Amino acid sequence: MLWLSFLKEQGGPEELPAKMALDWWSPMDNSWKIFEEYHIDENLGFALPNPLEELPHPYDAWIAIAKNLPELIKNGQLRAEVEKLATLSIDGLQGHKMQRLAHLVLGYITMAYVWGQGDEDIRKVLPRNIAIPYCKLSGKLGLPPILVYADCVLANWKKKDPSGPMTYKNMDILFSFPGGDCGKGFFLVSLLVEIAAASAIKVIPTLFNAIQCEDLDALQKALLDITSSLHKALEVFHQIHEYVDPKLFFNVLRIYLSGWKGNPLLSEGLLYEGVWDTPKKFAGGSAAQSSIFQCFDVLLGIQHTVGGVPSGSAAGFLQEMRTYMPPAHRNFLHSLESGPSVREFVLSKGDALLQETYNECVQAMVSLRNYHLQIVTKYIVIPASQQAKKKQASEEPSEEENRGTGGTNVIDFLKTVRGTTVRSLLKEG
Repeated sequence: MLWLSFLKEQGGPEELPAKMALDWWSPMDNSWKIFEEYHIDENLGFALPNPLEELPHPYDAWIAIAKNLPELIKNGQLRAEVEKLATLSIDGLQGHKMQRLAHLVLGYITMAYVWGQGDEDIRKVLPRNIAIPYCKLSGKLGLPPILVYADCVLANWKKKDPSGPMTYKNMDILFSFPGGDCGKGFFLVSLLVEIAAASAIKVIPTLFNAIQCEDLDALQKALLDITSSLHKALEVFHQIHEYVDPKLFFNVLRIYLSGWKGNPLLSEGLLYEGVWDTPKKFAGGSAAQSSIFQCFDVLLGIQHTVGGVPSGSAAGFLQEMRTYMPPAHRNFLHSLESGPSVREFVLSKGDALLQETYNECVQAMVSLRNYHLQIVTKYIVIPASQQAKKKQASEEPSEEENRGTGGTNVIDFLKTVRGTTVRSLLKEG
């Protein structure tokens, strides 16, 4: 990625070796200290625990705009307010949580500035007063300068009652786009799916240790625990129907989540003034940027690559989306890839019950991907088709209308990934 060289120029994080990749699953009392190095929380998984909500002066000027985005956009004042901002140094942004909040805020401001009121009046240049600190901060965090999943889902939440449970009714998002509570529903349900699946992460050291010790009973129990977590994640996913309106998602929120890669409205990309001389292309936020499901793909040996090389556009997209994850999470996926193959071990033992348990785990991933396809049909394909009919165009939506916020043809992508997952099921005999 072009921006990775920029990260190095800015003194941003290099890819770290997969620390203790070959022995971190050995029995130890401090296994969560290892996970902490990968920025994984025992209860929340890849989500950022207790995100900050405020930035110190002078960065509070960014917060003031981000907190009022819908109103500023509605009144046509957003761009003028952004252009008035001073160009701030990022030196006063100390600590990971403060930097993540600033990245989230600048991401929201950037999306709002580019897409404006969600019509064809878009901006192709991000002013230097936002572009320079945003790109420098992105370099520091190892993230691209666009709103990513790690921002709007993993770091964009708070509890209403701090001592209360992690439930939808006791939670809110920190910042909103136009579209009322549609964004809150979309981001929070995505977060709660992450958290439901996260309980499986703590099983991974047990699972690897079971392989090391050739303990089939322990391995089977670990696989059952992972399957149970994936079933819970699917159950939580159903809440999307209750909280996210398809028309608002398609016609409003989706616009603000769209990036400038694979997007005909910004075919050359976005120019980051004062940083690069030419426009750059970055994908919008996508579920493919979630580490949790790529984590289980790696763990279960669901290969979207052939011999380590992406086997098609879907596999290539998944690999590219890793560069949109926080570096610590990317490193965790690398560490899993260097571990023993669960799939090969199960195959080598020829144990029918163990193979069946493994298949149940893979089938849970298939079920999640089937459901994701249903959601995309409801929230993108059907509204796109309705929009095409209104325009008196062809009855089938164009490929452009069927694109997800990440810039891919989302149905083709999801069908391909689901197909790879189905093919990972072990055959009987």
